[in-house]
Amino acid sequence: MTQYDDEYQRKLVRPSDAVAPIRSGTNVILSMGVSQPPALMGALADRARSGSLTDIRVYYMHASEAAVRTLLVPDLMDVVQPCPLFMSAHDRSLAKKGYEAGKRWVHYVPCTFHHAPRLLTEHISPDVFLLTVSPMDRAGFFSLGTNSDYGATVVRRARRVIVEVNPHMPRVFGENLLHVADVDAIVEHEAPLMEVMQKEGTDEDVVIGRMIADQIPDGATLQMGIGGVPNAVMNFLANHNDMGLHSELFSPPMVELIRKGVLNGRRKNVMPYKHVFTLALGDKAMYEFMNDNPSIVGYPVMWVNNPSVIRKNDTMISVNSAIEIDLTGQINSESLGGVEFSGPGGQLDFIRGAYASKGGKSFIALHSTAKDGTLSRIVCDLSGPVTDPRMESHYVVTEYGCVCLKGLTVSERARALIGLAHPKFRDALKDEARATGLL
Repeated sequence: MTQYDDEYQRKLVRPSDAVAPIRSGTNVILSMGVSQPPALMGALADRARSGSLTDIRVYYMHASEAAVRTLLVPDLMDVVQPCPLFMSAHDRSLAKKGYEAGKRWVHYVPCTFHHAPRLLTEHISPDVFLLTVSPMDRAGFFSLGTNSDYGATVVRRARRVIVEVNPHMPRVFGENLLHVADVDAIVEHEAPLMEVMQKEGTDEDVVIGRMIADQIPDGATLQMGIGGVPNAVMNFLANHNDMGLHSELFSPPMVELIRKGVLNGRRKNVMPYKHVFTLALGDKAMYEFMNDNPSIVGYPVMWVNNPSVIRKNDTMISVNSAIEIDLTGQINSESLGGVEFSGPGGQLDFIRGAYASKGGKSFIALHSTAKDGTLSRIVCDLSGPVTDPRMESHYVVTEYGCVCLKGLTVSERARALIGLAHPKFRDALKDEARATGLL
């Protein structure tokens, strides 16, 4: 045994013992998504039920299924106050149950993704950080695996760091390592990692994906969001050459492009030959591909999503989705019918970074309609907040075409965007545009 093994054993405890020091009034930071630790969350839930805690605040992004099975459950809402910085489907479900009970159970905190590390360490006291890590290596290092994001920063600043070692968490390189000396308590728990299976793209996704892919040249560096359109775009890049990756998200379609040699990073200015990401969300095969793969590197979101870093790669291409866009080019990507649906994420970071890149482009892609064709997603007035200001919008794409908004007057923008709407809504949009003086 090495000195690191000795230290590991000294800090190895049961989950119940690991969370025992947590007191009422504590701010608990959970790692994000895939890396949220089931055993630790379960142990903390047991403490909350025992009556030994009266109130704790829990900050996180993108609640996992494990979180809503253990800690973020209705019977604990008198003790646990969930404060997500991004609303997942699980958070929306919990919030809805609270509203139905006449209570506010979920307390959303607006935050641009690359500001999350600063928010969680400067504006919120990081009392305890709970996270999943890979097994320790011979040098005494754990890997944060799928999630550098805010975790790589919070883990350096939290007053108490408790890790859950899971052999399924991939060992990933980059600024993604944590030494056993910097850990206060260790628990071991083997469980499958959260998976998000890829859905078959719709006909609209395919049409939109092809239009965007046609505008991406060889040698471009990619940032791709999640969903049918980004996946469709990547499917159309199979015959491209020397592509790079500097992306908030690492996802399964990227694995295929790496295997085919399309994504090789050869022409990148920043970290050539490396596939840079800050969070990964996919399936078991993807996590296994990431494990001990030196070409895949995770870095903190405050660096990956910083527009001044993004711009340094030439021909930076950003592809993201939206909920709706108004006739002047303002984009809402986070609220649905006035109710928080997700969050701003890193969309604006990459819109700005891509446009500042030499030869860069950002694309906002959306279907022209929602609710089985009954609602237009090209609208005269947004129903939610402005995620992306109109002066930042670059390319907008629906299944009816692709327009570049840069350099257009407000009237020209209105006409161009009406042309992207479903034909059955165009006359009404024209009437609204005239009534408001846009046309």
